[in-house]
Amino acid sequence: QVQLVESGGGLVQAGGSLRVSCVASGRTISSYAMAWFRQGPGKEREFVATISWTGGTTHYADSVKGRFTISRDNAKNTVYLQMDNLKPEDTAVYFCATGRTGWPRVDSHEYNYWGQGTQVTVSS
Repeated sequence: QVQLVESGGGLVQAGGSLRVSCVASGRTISSYAMAWFRQGPGKEREFVATISWTGGTTHYADSVKGRFTISRDNAKNTVYLQMDNLKPEDTAVYFCATGRTGWPRVDSHEYNYWGQGTQVTVSS
């Protein structure tokens, strides 16, 4: 059984930083793309960032480009999202997901396992 567990969320002031992590069990993620999505209050789930199985290719949503960095440590079966210069509009539950293939995709349907999410709240 594949499980993804996110951690590292919390409350931070605008302009601050947080790093959220996602540890996988039941699947070796080294062959698969990984991604972060988020869902803000009253909003649809949206793509944030994705990384290929090697870590060599990344894609970001325009809203976070230049502020967020996705990375992975395949030896630890873990993916990270470093979030800098946070804004109140980044407030959301952040979910990690593991893909069906090693290629990074922005469509949530390309990901078949999801974590439960971690809350990130940015105060103004």
